[in-house]
Amino acid sequence: MGLHAHRLRYVLHDPDEQTLTWLGRHQNAPGTWIKIAGDPTYLRAALPPKWKLADTGYLMTTTYRGDSDTTPGSPYTARLQTSGDVVTSIVLDPEGQVAASGRLTTADAFGIVDQVETAPAHRRRGLGSVVMRSLEPHALRLGADTGVLVATDDGRRLYQALGWTVRTPVAAAYIPEPRSA
Repeated sequence: MGLHAHRLRYVLHDPDEQTLTWLGRHQNAPGTWIKIAGDPTYLRAALPPKWKLADTGYLMTTTYRGDSDTTPGSPYTARLQTSGDVVTSIVLDPEGQVAASGRLTTADAFGIVDQVETAPAHRRRGLGSVVMRSLEPHALRLGADTGVLVATDDGRRLYQALGWTVRTPVAAAYIPEPRSA
């Protein structure tokens, strides 16, 4: 991931206790995360105490259609950036500041959406929907017809309104970064 406090992420769709125990003991640098499709109780039991549980997320999927309006309402503007195999949708406020954004990459027939965020001052204005809808045509053009993401509680409501379906809970644990002085 390369982000502060989120440097490395292991995502396991079918975790077993042996793998989780090994990861918990050997891949335990600060900023390391483990996410599993499953119950947080199972994850907690397999990891040493220094691992902290994060909020449970939700694995969600959808079938991309690509036929939605992707224009934000006034006074916002939208743009797309491409870097390698990642497409980023950005909605800007009138001052040119990022009001909402999200990223998409593909793996085979899957369009994987990540880091969808709307700045607090711009929430409840449909900008998250604009971001999500603007990523769909790019997923389809890259050969991905199924969308996949892990949602927070807040995000889950948005995605369900856009036709996404919850498939399973996603438990997460991490090693905290040391506090800076």
